[in-house]
Amino acid sequence: MLALSVMNTTFIENVTETTTFSETPTVSETPTFNEKVTATPHMILSTTSPDCSGLCEACVPGSYSDNDTLLCSCCREPGLCLFTGACLPCSKGFFQSLAGQQRCLPCSQGFYTNFTGSPVCQSCPAGSYSNNTGSNSCQSCSPGFYTSQQNATLCSPCQRGTFCNSSSCALCQICPAGTESLQAAAKECTPCRPGLHKAPRQSMCQICSSGFFQIHWGQETCNLCPENHYCPSPDVNPILCPGVAFCPEGSTAPGYCMETFFRKAGEDCELAPITIALLVIGGGVALLFVILLVLRRMRDTDGELSLARQFLLTKERPQGEYYGIPYDAEPVYAGW
Repeated sequence: MLALSVMNTTFIENVTETTTFSETPTVSETPTFNEKVTATPHMILSTTSPDCSGLCEACVPGSYSDNDTLLCSCCREPGLCLFTGACLPCSKGFFQSLAGQQRCLPCSQGFYTNFTGSPVCQSCPAGSYSNNTGSNSCQSCSPGFYTSQQNATLCSPCQRGTFCNSSSCALCQICPAGTESLQAAAKECTPCRPGLHKAPRQSMCQICSSGFFQIHWGQETCNLCPENHYCPSPDVNPILCPGVAFCPEGSTAPGYCMETFFRKAGEDCELAPITIALLVIGGGVALLFVILLVLRRMRDTDGELSLARQFLLTKERPQGEYYGIPYDAEPVYAGW
């Protein structure tokens, strides 16, 4: 008799399921000479997951274990797989900095990662931002906006007097000399108007000082109003000075001598003839007034003396003689 025996075998068919086949042949009764031996195999399917805990490895940073596969689910502890190649890499915008993890984490706002299997997220560079979690890229600041910080979540508008004419600006630039930006978030600068000027380090156009002018657009400085001209407004041409007026450099209006009493003589004012005549007449009148005042004072003094003398002469005295002279005799003055 010929006895055939087939040994049991177990194998892993693929990464998603394990099947165990048990082949048990059935042998016909003892054959006779020249009879063929026939065997009919019976296939038995087993769904029991194998235990591979002793062979498991931790998933490296940037990856995580997938328990939906038998290569990881056969491991008893989470975050382990039969070999590290069975772990899944983190998607773009996600990271995992630790080993043996079951999931990846999204990048925070201001950070990103643009490749799979990232252990860390990168900061958005200056001039860009990210205001979402799990970003795989950063957005550039629009023209007129900027950010000088890394890992920014938004861009700020350029201040007045500055501009940014491109995307991804880390800093806004000061407008060149003779130009300015009147609005925030400016993409370009505009020239200063006539009557205004701006130096390179100034942020806004300034009005020309008194006595200066500027009639052109976009100028860095103002011009001093020339001699024999005056500049009533900083945005107009200098005006020729009248012949009877004074206009030194930087004049805003012509200067005149006092009308009627003075007249222009070169660069100075002098007395007009009528003023001289009036002064002479006024001086004579004043002198006459003083003389009259003195005379009146003298007259008043003489009147006071006469009254005093009359009082002495009319004073009553007792009858008789004084020093041998009758009382009512006229006094005789001896010249003192």
